[in-house]
Amino acid sequence: MRAVSRSGSSALFDPADPGFLADPYPTFARLREAGEVHWHEGLGLAVAVSHTACSALLRHRSLGRVWTDARPLEAFVDFNLLHRNSLLENEPPTHTRLRRLVAKAFGRGHVERLRPWVRDLADRLVAELAERIADEGSADLLDRVAGPLPVWVIAELLGVPESDRDLLQPWSNAIVKMYEYGLDDHLRRDAERASGEFVAYLRDLAELRRRRPGDDLVSDLVAVTDEDGGRLSEDELVATAVLLLMAGHEASVNVVGNGMVALLTHRSEWERLRADPQLLPVAVEELIRYDSPLQLFERTALEEVEIGGHVVRPGEKIAALLGAAARDPLVFAEPDRLDVGRSTNPHLGFGAGIHYCLGAPLARIEVVSVLESLLRRLPALRLAGTAERRPEFVIRGFRTLRVTAD
Repeated sequence: MRAVSRSGSSALFDPADPGFLADPYPTFARLREAGEVHWHEGLGLAVAVSHTACSALLRHRSLGRVWTDARPLEAFVDFNLLHRNSLLENEPPTHTRLRRLVAKAFGRGHVERLRPWVRDLADRLVAELAERIADEGSADLLDRVAGPLPVWVIAELLGVPESDRDLLQPWSNAIVKMYEYGLDDHLRRDAERASGEFVAYLRDLAELRRRRPGDDLVSDLVAVTDEDGGRLSEDELVATAVLLLMAGHEASVNVVGNGMVALLTHRSEWERLRADPQLLPVAVEELIRYDSPLQLFERTALEEVEIGGHVVRPGEKIAALLGAAARDPLVFAEPDRLDVGRSTNPHLGFGAGIHYCLGAPLARIEVVSVLESLLRRLPALRLAGTAERRPEFVIRGFRTLRVTAD
């Protein structure tokens, strides 16, 4: 493949176009044929579309996450606080220190502690979905299962009391809207309001865990120290908890939503899983690849870098189009075919390099648990009409997903 110069690329795609959002993959295929990296005038950055270029971009140490505060500063105090102190928005040495501390706290058995709890929760939510379908003829799988499950899992992980768990999803939904392009002012204000409420809540929760530690992650984040006795600051602790919720919720809900639409549209693959549930862990990787919940991930050049023949100068941004990388025929055989038994699957859905998703093992448990329960309790599940897609590009998913069963 050849790289496309800045001058040779104009209107690549409109991230707000409903037709593009419905199925961006033919556009990505056209772009891959033309070159590995393109300049997108509307987004104001270069976009990598081949698997090789995206993988190199995510792993290159001279391409980092460089946070730029949302402005005006006085209007986004808490939103900026969350991101300035986030593991995701920092590079070494700050990133190294934060990831070491967070991984140490995370590694105290939390994923295995939650595994049976997640399975029970998934089974309970799917049972309630089945009851609603029996009573009303159809129900929204996102509203009943895919949406609440990851929120409750992260809440359980953090030690958020059950009485407060309904607060978390609206906060997450409002904050992640800020990652889209061309956002309306009222949605930006909603993101800051949600950030402020979440920050205040977590400060109170951290203080409670200092006085009364439990077996939750916040208690461990409060207590964890590095070799020199260093700890997370309160702002870093709060930012870590918010990142876990936003990343954990958005990834899991949209892997389940996008994945179920794919499986129920390609019915033979659903039946294949029914016949052989041992394929589920492999199928989860394929669902992440086939219709990635995160379509774009930005990096900023710390020094001059060449990716796919495109030179990125210091301070300039370049983004990996993860959905394009996931359909690259040079890496994936028959990339437009859903194959729940795909054995070689080096997708980039959880990132790569030092920013690889810390919560990936827990996300995998969540998705496997939901699919397992759906296959067992609702084997005749099918779509009830057309699923309504969310109107955003960066985070790809559905707004509603009504299902029924014979």
